[in-house]
Amino acid sequence: MDPIQTLVKDLADIHGRKRENLLPIMQGVVEKEHYLSELSMIEIAREMDIPAADVYGTATFYSFLETKSTGKYTIRVCKTITCAMKGKNQVLFAIQDMLKIKLGETTPDHQFTLLETNCLGWCHKAPAMLINDEVYTELTPEKVREILSEYMKQNGNNGYH
Repeated sequence: MDPIQTLVKDLADIHGRKRENLLPIMQGVVEKEHYLSELSMIEIAREMDIPAADVYGTATFYSFLETKSTGKYTIRVCKTITCAMKGKNQVLFAIQDMLKIKLGETTPDHQFTLLETNCLGWCHKAPAMLINDEVYTELTPEKVREILSEYMKQNGNNGYH
């Protein structure tokens, strides 16, 4: 059995193989693999005996279930009107400038992926972003540069030039 088959089987053993267990199984794959590959979606469908189209439809419905390979750190910047009014665009420009990538792109070393997302539930402390599961609020371009510098240091990377 290949690693994806083993992972999906183990997740199905834990959560069950009924249709209502699809989301936890998909989340488990994303947690381990950072995204849902075509192969993993086909394997989930096979293991749960449901159409692959149902798995793909669910994956593309939820913004936190990536269907493309992402970096080690996925940065999700909130795109609500509240965050926009509080300076989200300046924060986004600072991230793009520092990482030398645009929205939807991943750095060449596969460390960072930059995405926008719908409301993170932090409108009272806008603008907000997530890096993987870590929430950052009341962002400014300076604060974002400090945050990203810390992530880069953890990975022995002194910046993108």
